[in-house]
Amino acid sequence: MSTQPFPDSPLSLWLETFGDYQPQPELKEHITVDVAVIGGGFTGVATAHELKKADPALNVALVEAKTVGYGASGRNGSFAMTVVGLGFGVTAMLRGKDYLQRAHRYMMQAVDGLEELIRTESLNCDMIRPGFLRAATTPAYIKRIQHDVKLMNDLGFDDIYWISQDEVRQKVNSDKYLGAMYEPRLLLINPAKLVRAERDLALRRGVQVYENTPVVTITSTPKFTITTPRGSITAEKVVFATNGYSHLFPQMKRKQIPAFTYMIATEQLSDEQLADIGWQNYEGVEDGRNLIHYYRLTPDNRIVLGGGPVGLTWGNSLYGDSDEAAWKHLEEHLMWLFPSLKKHVKITHRWGGPFSVTVNLSPALGYIGADKRAVYSVGCIGHGVSMSHRNGQALTDLILERESELLECPFVNPTVIPWPPEPLRMMTAGALRGYLQLEDWWYEREIS
Repeated sequence: MSTQPFPDSPLSLWLETFGDYQPQPELKEHITVDVAVIGGGFTGVATAHELKKADPALNVALVEAKTVGYGASGRNGSFAMTVVGLGFGVTAMLRGKDYLQRAHRYMMQAVDGLEELIRTESLNCDMIRPGFLRAATTPAYIKRIQHDVKLMNDLGFDDIYWISQDEVRQKVNSDKYLGAMYEPRLLLINPAKLVRAERDLALRRGVQVYENTPVVTITSTPKFTITTPRGSITAEKVVFATNGYSHLFPQMKRKQIPAFTYMIATEQLSDEQLADIGWQNYEGVEDGRNLIHYYRLTPDNRIVLGGGPVGLTWGNSLYGDSDEAAWKHLEEHLMWLFPSLKKHVKITHRWGGPFSVTVNLSPALGYIGADKRAVYSVGCIGHGVSMSHRNGQALTDLILERESELLECPFVNPTVIPWPPEPLRMMTAGALRGYLQLEDWWYEREIS
């Protein structure tokens, strides 16, 4: 593994306001287990507790380089949704309609399954199911979003539909909205609370969890040996639940790259400040861009907004979590959406975090090569809250080598196009980002 250190990044609203958190001890000895899970985000904790649920006799250990939820799972926009990649239309264009149809069914089950998990296990994470709006802010975006609605309806999904300008503004009142796609299947959660509640669920089921325990090296002959700064693990099988950090491992180096998204949160808004905005039902909102803006109202009435500029770093450096220009862009966009807040609201939190991107902008999970002792998951492309939980169940089936309808998903064991080495990697990623930015500019050229 690379010795590249993890940065001490600005904490998200979710992590900063979590309250007292007691991490599990660092690994300081040698242990032997059946399955070692690397990574303490949603994918890792979900896989760990699903493995123990499937077979309580399994000896499972999870190691996390920092604290559970420190990475993308504690820094995201909190949307558990059905979106794959860059959205319905782009996914159909890149992968075909059959792929989109199968992927969307998987994601519908992912959202519903996560809700069932939260309710069944009484996980305290501020979950609500308010519905999802993809709002059009230009006439060009009306056409794009209406095309996506028709596409999904033609594929048999009749719970996705277009609502008028008046209808969307009755939900969230911005004069920039010209209409919207509405989909009821969306959970909003507090991601730090959820991932850490799942850590506790894993502990209750008997998983050994070690925090502040980065992996230094991994060898695979005859069994896996995982070394950490002060301990080691011998394991029969390994789960790489490392997503945007996966490039740090030689086995995963070119399957994905980290890109960075940025977020801001306001202070708690007063009833007077909210009067012009409405938002009584707390819907989650995205716009029609490629490089989307995504935002929500929290239970304590803060607006949390992210997206827009996407950060890339040379050599996949993890030091991309801070970007003053991106935060300024988000503040300006917030005031553009809701000008009544312009002089009356303070920004209390600014943060960023990595998300995992594959070359073809599609999720991928499966075995690492021909070795069925090691599995991985990458490429959530910023839509991983619900997906990572469903993927955790699929990874469990792969590790246990059992047949499952989950493994018929198009994300499982795909052909993964490797990212090229530097400088071609940066040129490729930059060109992709540049194209998406150019298309967004074209769609928005009539905005004054």
